[in-house]
Amino acid sequence: MNKGIYIALSGAVLKNMQMEIISQNLANAASTAYKKDKISFKDYLFPITQESTDGRAMSELSIVKTDFTEGSMIKTGNTLDIAIDGKGFISLEGGFYTRRGDLKKSSDGYLTAFNGFKVLGNAGPIHIPEGTVQINNNGDVFVNGLLIDTIRITDFNSTESLVRAGDSLFKTDEKGFKANAFVRQAHLEASNVDIIREMVSIIETMREFETFQKTIRAFDEASEKINNELGRF
Repeated sequence: MNKGIYIALSGAVLKNMQMEIISQNLANAASTAYKKDKISFKDYLFPITQESTDGRAMSELSIVKTDFTEGSMIKTGNTLDIAIDGKGFISLEGGFYTRRGDLKKSSDGYLTAFNGFKVLGNAGPIHIPEGTVQINNNGDVFVNGLLIDTIRITDFNSTESLVRAGDSLFKTDEKGFKANAFVRQAHLEASNVDIIREMVSIIETMREFETFQKTIRAFDEASEKINNELGRF
């Protein structure tokens, strides 16, 4: 079989993967603090052989990376909503991290993330007694004016080690450190998905996918024609 069909097939497969990632980004464009994913490719050459004197580039997946660019801040007025202004993540039980700050108070009085995981402070999970809650720029949590704990905002030397572990959740084996960031009470961070840019990308990707499909079809028809011609001899 002509090597060209493998080249076209590799491109079609990757373009299909790219469309899935862009679709996922668009589906989460309105999700609080969602971080979009980006896909990158690398090419390599088929070796030159006796049948082929020219090297041909074939693409394969290089890596899917999460873009941790900050989203814009939205004022909500909810006292348990927080947004991180700067680098860093809210530390949760179980070794999870998130930038999604729509926090809640559980039935047993703990400060929890959107999925029910407890938010960690300097003394462990943060327990909030009844009263008026205030959270300052350092992440200090006050109830009726009394300091309860400080929300642990963690940063890392590199976000490359962070692996997506669910909806707005990340995990890493890297040891973090206290982030140099501000906590904004009654605000939430928006998604960093640019809808218009993603729509343009998906249109371009679909066109490229269709081009690869046509190329595969052309190679297939050419091979069939050759086989039919050879069958006459």
